[in-house]
Amino acid sequence: MNILSHFAKKQTGLGQTNPVAKVLRRTEQRMRAAQQVSNADGPRAPREGAGIDWTARTLPRLAKAARARMAGPGGYYNLGNALGLAMGIAVQLTSGSAVHGTATGALYDYFAGSGSALALTLATLVFFCSGESYHRAWVDPGASDQRLNRLGDLLSAVGAIGLGAALFLSGQPLLAATAGLMHAFGKFASAAHRPGVPLSLGLGSTWPAAWPDPFRSAVLASRLPAMLAAMLSIANALPGVWSGGQTLALAAPLTLLACYALWARADLMLFAGPGTASLNEA
Repeated sequence: MNILSHFAKKQTGLGQTNPVAKVLRRTEQRMRAAQQVSNADGPRAPREGAGIDWTARTLPRLAKAARARMAGPGGYYNLGNALGLAMGIAVQLTSGSAVHGTATGALYDYFAGSGSALALTLATLVFFCSGESYHRAWVDPGASDQRLNRLGDLLSAVGAIGLGAALFLSGQPLLAATAGLMHAFGKFASAAHRPGVPLSLGLGSTWPAAWPDPFRSAVLASRLPAMLAAMLSIANALPGVWSGGQTLALAAPLTLLACYALWARADLMLFAGPGTASLNEA
């Protein structure tokens, strides 16, 4: 029994002129009438424009999160990592599925089908972890965390060793030496060297403070041969595309070049950040 109805009957027993009973009865009647109208109308339709309102609220939040991600080198590193991984998977699914017959077989071959593929997969995972470490170190660019920054350097060096192994196993020793070993040397040295401490060159001399950081410079220079190789691949693919060939032969090196541009942008950001006095030692 409805609570209002029960209470109204008890009040009615006290007298027909009881004002409380009259109010309760009128309230109950109105509630029943409103319930009947609601049931007759059926489920309420979504408010017109609700989807537009949700989009209008969500897009600014996503844009703000993206800007925060790109405030430091970690965002650029991992954007390049994600772009390269997506293109690699797309190329493999396009060309590998025809060989293996299924997308599953093509993906397995891409990630773990050989020693070089497995080394590249592990290196990519470590590079993503390195980028995340850089991002967390640079959440506040005015007071970056130096320990997380050095952890990013260390992880990047480990990833570079895996990349060098993958390139060597795939028959590219020159790129293995530059994109792999040279990159790893620069990152390991950057992780070991504390910013602000003079770098000794022996015989009582030190690296001039006005010169660019030699270890960061080594990392940046290690990318140049791979960028040159990507540009040569683009030049070789252009005639075929103009003749009506597949654009995939052009899209892959273009994407790789874009990845290296993003990684180089992150390298340049590290020249300024770790050398500032605002970095936290804690």
